[in-house]
Amino acid sequence: MDIHEYQAKEILSKYGVPVGVGGLAYSPEQAVYRTTEIGGDVWVVKAQIHSGARGKAGGIKVCKTENEVYEAANELLGKKLVTHQTGEQGKICNRLYIEAGCNIGREIYLAFVLDRAKEQVTVVSSAEGGMEIEELAVKKPESIIKIPVEPAVGMQAFQARELAFALGLDKSLVNQAVTTFLGCYRAMRDLDANMVEINPLVVTKEGHLLAVDAKMGFDDNALFRHPEISELRDKSQEDPREMRAADRGLNYVGLTGNIGCIINGAGLAMATMDMIKHAGGEPANFLDIGGGASADRTAKAFNLVLSDDNVECILVNIFAGINRCDWIAEGVVQAVKSIDLKVPLIVRLSGTNVEAGRKIIKDSGLPIITAETLKEAADKAVAAWKEATGK
Repeated sequence: MDIHEYQAKEILSKYGVPVGVGGLAYSPEQAVYRTTEIGGDVWVVKAQIHSGARGKAGGIKVCKTENEVYEAANELLGKKLVTHQTGEQGKICNRLYIEAGCNIGREIYLAFVLDRAKEQVTVVSSAEGGMEIEELAVKKPESIIKIPVEPAVGMQAFQARELAFALGLDKSLVNQAVTTFLGCYRAMRDLDANMVEINPLVVTKEGHLLAVDAKMGFDDNALFRHPEISELRDKSQEDPREMRAADRGLNYVGLTGNIGCIINGAGLAMATMDMIKHAGGEPANFLDIGGGASADRTAKAFNLVLSDDNVECILVNIFAGINRCDWIAEGVVQAVKSIDLKVPLIVRLSGTNVEAGRKIIKDSGLPIITAETLKEAADKAVAAWKEATGK
């Protein structure tokens, strides 16, 4: 789960990370009012969407008068911002963060991420702040500093000092840097975050550190331990298909293809998508309905897949171990009878009670195409999709 910049800054500030003065606005008038609260003569109007590269998309504007703030807010609110992270569909800006401007001396990149291969947190930093880490990795890989954090002891003060010196910070800033680095780590550890990124972390001309931007991402599976974090979720920024799936306890990732997938088991789901591609088709989603795929759960999966207008064929691939094929077959039949299914449906069952399951589908009298192997199911799905659409 991702959160907005202003939410991340509010969290990090409680851990000692220095942030600027700012306020939230939902209208141009409110944005102007925030400038009077903040004071000063330079303000930054920032679109709050779950994406990086907002500046390149026109989502960040520096303003020197209240009229400029009003015009910037009026332009950004309700605007669709398209970045390389959002894809062509973009994301709508529904709220703004108005922040006091600062005198930037230099910029630093700072991130705390999970290294899943090493099963530990890794600090990634660079003196070349303001750029995206992907660009840095290509253009200046030598500028990237990586510091592994031992899980048993956590990040230590000496590591924070080493990072400060490696970044070339003045000795007068070392204590501020140590507080900032350790604060980011503690926030990540305490709140089960999987990413904390500050880009840029600014050294002001007055000699202070300041987190000008902040991003945090959290482990969905740990949100039950942090209701205060779960409440920060902004569903308007998420794929509506994935949001509906999460609300129904289904593991779903939306893709751009035309063949909808209903599968139990993440490994089988990925193998099925590979076979669809191999057969010449494009999967429309990754959907793992889990091991306890009841008839009701299967019906929910059908409704979810069909909510995607791009779906022009459905492939159900179930391997029943703990589950039973006859239960799944009953769920498929009930789902098809309860909805107006206008696209081809291919069902492949294997495992416990497979013969009983296949008999239920055969005796249903419904126009369901059956298959015995994964390859046969993928081939039939692509063939049925081509026949139905003429594509």
